[in-house]
Amino acid sequence: MQSILRHARHQGMYALIVALLLTLVVSGVSAQAATPADPLMRAFGAVRSALTEKFGVDMSLVQRYTWEQVEFLNGINSCETSPAETSRLYFGWRFLITALNGNQYEGRSSFDSTIAVACDEITNDTSGSTAPGAPPAADANLPAPVAGSAIAGGFELGGHVLELNGNTRGLMQRAGMTWVKHQVEYTLGADPGIAAGLITNAHANGLKVLLGIVGEPTQMGDFQGYISQYASFVSGVAALGADAIEVWNEPNIDREWPAGSINGGNYTQLLAAAYNAIKSSSPNTIVISGAPAPTGFFGSAGCAEGGCNDDAFMQQMAQAGAAQYLDCVGLHYNEGIIAPTQGSGDPRGGYPTYYFGSMLARGYNLFGGKPVCFTELGYLSPEGFDTALPAAFGWAANTTVSQHATWLAQAATAAAQSGNVRIMIVWNVDFPFWGSDPAGGYAMFRPGGGCPACDQLGAVMGAQ
Repeated sequence: MQSILRHARHQGMYALIVALLLTLVVSGVSAQAATPADPLMRAFGAVRSALTEKFGVDMSLVQRYTWEQVEFLNGINSCETSPAETSRLYFGWRFLITALNGNQYEGRSSFDSTIAVACDEITNDTSGSTAPGAPPAADANLPAPVAGSAIAGGFELGGHVLELNGNTRGLMQRAGMTWVKHQVEYTLGADPGIAAGLITNAHANGLKVLLGIVGEPTQMGDFQGYISQYASFVSGVAALGADAIEVWNEPNIDREWPAGSINGGNYTQLLAAAYNAIKSSSPNTIVISGAPAPTGFFGSAGCAEGGCNDDAFMQQMAQAGAAQYLDCVGLHYNEGIIAPTQGSGDPRGGYPTYYFGSMLARGYNLFGGKPVCFTELGYLSPEGFDTALPAAFGWAANTTVSQHATWLAQAATAAAQSGNVRIMIVWNVDFPFWGSDPAGGYAMFRPGGGCPACDQLGAVMGAQ
């Protein structure tokens, strides 16, 4: 029940994001650039602006950056590496930023970002490839990645289930599914054995199992200590036979990550430790990065205290070197109201998260060719339910069950034919709930007992 409630919470937040964004688009109001609430990101922005002004280099996108907290013994305005100690002691951030041209620049900022300095020296960054499409080098503060088996195999289909019983297994067989997904709630001190039953049951039913393992944001105060304990837990789950583990869920919003510390670089620290722990105990377990919530709620700034747009968050991950700590890039797509074969025509507008193709590109293009795993892909239809959709989900009011089934099949076909998707998990197979979080409207198993999506998916997956 806890996993159900968590999903309801993040779906509710997501719906609010979509509703507010739609209001802005329809009314023609332009979102104003917000100042990031995270002090690190404010400082990073101030330093990028200072470097752009001094050198005329485009810093809107960079290959990678590292940072450290520094006591500037001779003042922030001095860029000496070993200045003589004086009484002018300042505390702040030191950034090394590699631009897209391959040059590395240094900048410094006070903690409150009121002072930002671009240092004179420019060096050539040889820490990683600058070739187009190459994954960024890892943050020097992160551990070296542990060797593990590379992800292999063709496209596979699966479903997120509430309960893997005989009826659900029959639906999945009809649909040609070979993976089942469950979400596991991690709390500090939990024994990995809590996931054993899910793994055993999946394998007994001839299915591979993907476990999304998400913790409680309120327990993350001692971040480095938390990372160590979380990594130990996922290592134990992998040793029990999990075929794939998704490291967290939607870490770009404050429903799932502590407000004020939401940043792809911070998440990459957790991902790196989890990846190494998993690969050390089970090299063949697929490690999937936590899929961010698809959203443009945070406007042109990209991030605020309550979260980040998914593209900004994944750019931060890429810059921190996350590509070295994942086998598959986790993505969600669950707000479509047109066929996945279309790249335009959504009545809400052209925002990329509305379209399957642009959503796929949003994740695939950043991580040096690593494949995508859609750990949640679904279409919402109210057909068959006695009450209307909640207002926050009104964008799906006209989607029929027939479209729901056809679009899932088309999405599976498009994903397989792209060559860029390894796993697609349908959200969802059998959730019956209808209310503030209408999970039942996403379900393949419809009110009255039918499953049109099972048959259409089965036809494209060769199960019919």
